[in-house]
Amino acid sequence: MLRFPLIAQVAVLVLSIAISSSCGIRLPDTPPLTIPTANGKSGIDPKKQDPDVLIWMLADHFHTGMVFPYDWLLESGFIPPKGFGNPKYVTLSWGDRTAYMEKGLHSPAKFFRAMFTPTPSVMELIPAHWDIAEVCPHQRIWRKLVPREKGRDLAAFLNDCSTMGSDGHPIVCGTSSWGGGVLLESRHVYFLPRVCNVWTVHVIEIFGGKMNPWLAVTANGLIRQAEKPPHNFEQIWPGTKKHHSSH
Repeated sequence: MLRFPLIAQVAVLVLSIAISSSCGIRLPDTPPLTIPTANGKSGIDPKKQDPDVLIWMLADHFHTGMVFPYDWLLESGFIPPKGFGNPKYVTLSWGDRTAYMEKGLHSPAKFFRAMFTPTPSVMELIPAHWDIAEVCPHQRIWRKLVPREKGRDLAAFLNDCSTMGSDGHPIVCGTSSWGGGVLLESRHVYFLPRVCNVWTVHVIEIFGGKMNPWLAVTANGLIRQAEKPPHNFEQIWPGTKKHHSSH
C-alpha cells in the first residue's frame, strides 16, 4: 500500500472529484443495447445452436475480467486483431496501458499518474484452450448462462472499446501480461474512479439489469453486486492464494 502525506491525499481527493465530475465514471459513447424483434428471433437457427451461452467472470484482489467462448464472439460480430488464431475461449479485461505493458505500476510516480490523471488504456485479449479453472487457478471464478443473442451487443461494445486501424481491425500495441495474448489499443482513458472494474460493469449490464459503478470500483464491490439478482453469477472456484498487482 503506497502512502502519501495528508496534504497530498487531500489534493488527490480533490483532483479525483474534479476528473470524475468532468469525465464521468462510465465509459463514454458506448453503443446502445439493441432492441429485440417482436418475435424474439436473433437470426441464429435455434435448432442448430443452444439459446444460452456460458460465460465466466474472473477476479483477483483488485482486478476483474471476463471469459467468453471465442466462436460465439465471432458469430456475434466481434472483430479480432489479425492473426489472432482460433482458441476455444478468450479472456478479456481493460485497464491502464502502463500497468499492463509493465505488469504493474512499480513506482509511486507511475501509480499516481495512472490513478489520478487521464492515461491511455488497453483491452487485453488472451487465448485459452482448456478448462477455465485450469487456465486461471489463482483467480476467483464465477459463471453465468446468458442469452446467445446478447452476443451482438457484447461484440459491439468490445469493438467500440478498441481503436481500429486502417485495415478495420484493432490496433495491437503489445503482448498480454500473461497467457500469450495481445494488448489492444483502447480509445478510452483510464483514471480513478474509472478503473478496470467499471469496464466489467458495462459488460455485465449487457446481459440485463443495472449495476452501481461507484460501488464497483473495487473487485469485491463489483462481485457483491454481480452475485445478486438479476445478475446471479455463481462462484465455482475460490482461487488459490497468490499476490496479484493492480491494473
